[in-house]
Amino acid sequence: MTAPKRAEPGGELLLEVADIVVGYGRIEALHGISLHVAEGELVTLLGANGAGKTTTMRALSGLLPLTSGRIMFEGSDISRVPAHRRVLAGLVQAPEGRGVFPGMTVRENLDMGCYARPFRNKADYAAAVERVFELFPRLREREKQAGGTLSGGEQQMVAIGRALMARPRLLLLDEPSMGLAPMVIQQIFRIIAEINATGTTVLLVEQNARQALARSDRGYILETGAVTESGPGRELLDDPAVQAAYLGVG
Repeated sequence: MTAPKRAEPGGELLLEVADIVVGYGRIEALHGISLHVAEGELVTLLGANGAGKTTTMRALSGLLPLTSGRIMFEGSDISRVPAHRRVLAGLVQAPEGRGVFPGMTVRENLDMGCYARPFRNKADYAAAVERVFELFPRLREREKQAGGTLSGGEQQMVAIGRALMARPRLLLLDEPSMGLAPMVIQQIFRIIAEINATGTTVLLVEQNARQALARSDRGYILETGAVTESGPGRELLDDPAVQAAYLGVG
């Protein structure tokens, strides 16, 4: 299968988030976050537990309503568009915690990714499945195995593969390295970079600063529901304040 070519990072804006405020009841979790992702980029949201990373992703996916602010996707205001219609538009998330269906096989879990955005023909479906198996050869070996019997790393592969079956224009990845062994983390990050390099724009939420920023075009630092710093990934990786807070340096 021929992989699509990567769009040059820094092209047209795919996602533009302007001053979004999100709350849980009376508790305000996001305090006016603004960020953007251009077509072809790999962008990281970095922050400690409770910084607002997952809340941001849930708001982008349509799972949490905005109190105020605006979300633009491919030039259209999707601030009040329901979650399933965002998937149809190409905004697709692989959630924190993986969300694998334990009683379904690997193949059945992957198929769940295309129910919200059906394929037009069997050839396109087969090509999408083959792309997932090329990225994750282990899943081809486990195709008929129940999701609940897989290792944590294999379940993460299923979660990302399922999201890819929806053919995202922008792939939202929430903590893909959480709870995984170091060797598996290395593999997952290599595959994320490959997904981006072969044509899919990626917005990545992570606590693993070194792995994420080293591969990112740009990054945003979140602290207590607000963006405190942003810049090219490599520059943030070399920033003494970021090193002290997230890399144990200094």
